[in-house]
Amino acid sequence: MESRLNELEAKLSLAEDLLDALNRTVYRQQQQIDQLRQDVRALRRQLQDGAPG
Repeated sequence: MESRLNELEAKLSLAEDLLDALNRTVYRQQQQIDQLRQDVRALRRQLQDGAPG
């Protein structure tokens, strides 16, 4: 019984570590997406400002 409990605790610890790593990855990717959106908006403004009209 104690062996099974230790095994479950180890699995839970690993799952928590993996979840933390995944959360960090998602956070970084969201930052990159936000930056890319800003870049696209800036490029769109440049195109509109430079377009003959």
